[in-house]
Order: sequence, then C-alpha cells, then structure tokens
Amino acid sequence: MSPPYRLHASLGYQLSLAARIQERRLEEGLRGLGLTRISWCILLAVGNENLRHPSDIARFVGIDRTATSRALKQMEADGLVQRKAGEDDRRTTSVALTPTGAGLLQQGTPLAEANNARMEARLSDTERADLDRLLRKVREGDPVQLDRF
Repeated sequence: MSPPYRLHASLGYQLSLAARIQERRLEEGLRGLGLTRISWCILLAVGNENLRHPSDIARFVGIDRTATSRALKQMEADGLVQRKAGEDDRRTTSVALTPTGAGLLQQGTPLAEANNARMEARLSDTERADLDRLLRKVREGDPVQLDRF
C-alpha cells in the first residue's frame, strides 16, 4: 500500500502556491494602474517585444486568440492600444500602443521588477539559475498556451 498523498508535499502544490503569491502581488500593483495581468502582458508584448499581430501577441502571452481579441477590444476602449486593419490585407490587424498605454507600461515596469526581485532575493545566483533550468525541464513537452491566464 502506498503512503497517502500529501498535498503540501507535492511539487505541483508548491509551484502553484509560489506562482499565486507572485501573481497576487503583481495584480495588486497593476490594479492601482487600472491594469490586469493580461493587459499588462499585452502591453509588454506590443511595447517591449514589438509584436503587432494579435496571433503573435496571443502566442507571447500564452492565451488563445479569442481571449487576446477580447482583451485588445477592452484595451482599445480604454485608450491603451490602437488597432488598424492591414493596408494590403484588410483581414489582418496591426496593434500599437497609444501614449497612454506606453505611459502605463513605463509605470508598471518598476512594479513588475520589484515583484520579481522580492522573490529572487531569496535565492543565490546559482539557485536562481538552477531553478530556471529545473522549471524549464518540468514544463518540457507541455503546451505553453493556456485557456485562461
């Protein structure tokens, strides 16, 4: 007979707990700017990664195209992004940050950096590199795209 399953000893629980703590702190900071985690990630995709097409943005964020379109529509209504139909192919869409979106990206960056630094400060450089390598290893072969973020 195998020993009983211990939730708090499981790797999945520990990973989820660490991720939720990190996410909650980030969400609290972003909320003060009127942003969600998805809108923040889209600002990063467009502003820092120069991604312009919704499918590329969806892939970068790790959410499906429908969720990306919904978020872009809301962000456009909030004045954070502009969407333009393609000149050669009207079925394509190009996304760009507005000055408001660029300003929020600039304001949110120190929040995200501080959030990451808080957790990383608990690790040595070697531990950080090991953790990064091990996290990549446990995700290996699994799809990155999530139904929800």
